[in-house]
Amino acid sequence: MRTDTKTALLVSAERAARARGFDGFSYADLAADVGIRKASIHHHFPSKAALAVALMARYHAELETACAGIDATHETGGARLTALIDLYRRALDEGRRLCLCVSFSTSRDSLPTEVVGQLQQFRQMMLGWIADVFARGQQDGTIAGVKDPELEAAATLPLLEGAHLAARAQEDASLFDAAVRMLAQRVQGATGGAEASGQA
Repeated sequence: MRTDTKTALLVSAERAARARGFDGFSYADLAADVGIRKASIHHHFPSKAALAVALMARYHAELETACAGIDATHETGGARLTALIDLYRRALDEGRRLCLCVSFSTSRDSLPTEVVGQLQQFRQMMLGWIADVFARGQQDGTIAGVKDPELEAAATLPLLEGAHLAARAQEDASLFDAAVRMLAQRVQGATGGAEASGQA
């Protein structure tokens, strides 16, 4: 199926932002990548700020869907935690890219106020979901040492994001693996379930 121009622009912009940051690409770059005139981009996104808003909204929806997919295919808390780590690992593209939330956060001063708010909403969504993962792992015994699921979530999301930055800085995904190893080792027994689709 042929991708419509607006979607193609969003895909191109997300790929560029995750590799080079919000300030690392221009409308001229997108026009060359998608194969349209630069002026045509303004029909879909009148400004780069409007593009950033659309990118973050799309990313938020995609991650909500990915988390729901993990819930549907992984029964235990431990399995869901493993799937979350895998989700962030795949998003690295072997250290060549960051997840969009982390990439945008590194360019915070260049972002419109609305996008800063979207980042906060995204992180609140992820923190709530991760807390539920730890609560389930606490109940079913598949994540070791859980005392407070909300505090676990508050530590886990920054760990995953910081591990992304470390791996991207050296273009070495093994640095991500090292950073999350102790977290991954807390999963008890078989993780089970099909691998979740999508990426962070």
